[in-house]
Amino acid sequence: MRIEEHPILGAPQRGRLITFTYNGKPMEGYEGEPIASALRAAGVMVHRYSKKENKPRGIFCAIGRCTDCVMIVDGKPNIRTCVTPLTEGMNVETQYGISGKRKEGSA
Repeated sequence: MRIEEHPILGAPQRGRLITFTYNGKPMEGYEGEPIASALRAAGVMVHRYSKKENKPRGIFCAIGRCTDCVMIVDGKPNIRTCVTPLTEGMNVETQYGISGKRKEGSA
């Protein structure tokens, strides 16, 4: 399920295999690939939940124009994961709404 050809970024130049965390769970991806690509390869399709109706959102445009793939990355909300490169030790979290709030009861 890995993205092989990005419409804007082109073919990924795979770096070394690295570890990052998703909602506290260790995962692996290739250094420099879009965060969303690493998540999709691991089967993660939901990146955030809408504010009004709490509906799941994931990759939509894959070119950084919409906000469906935004997540909390290293404590910063509203990061467009479809165009943000993955780095070693990155902490990625599901985002709830557009303010970057975490789900009640999470760290």
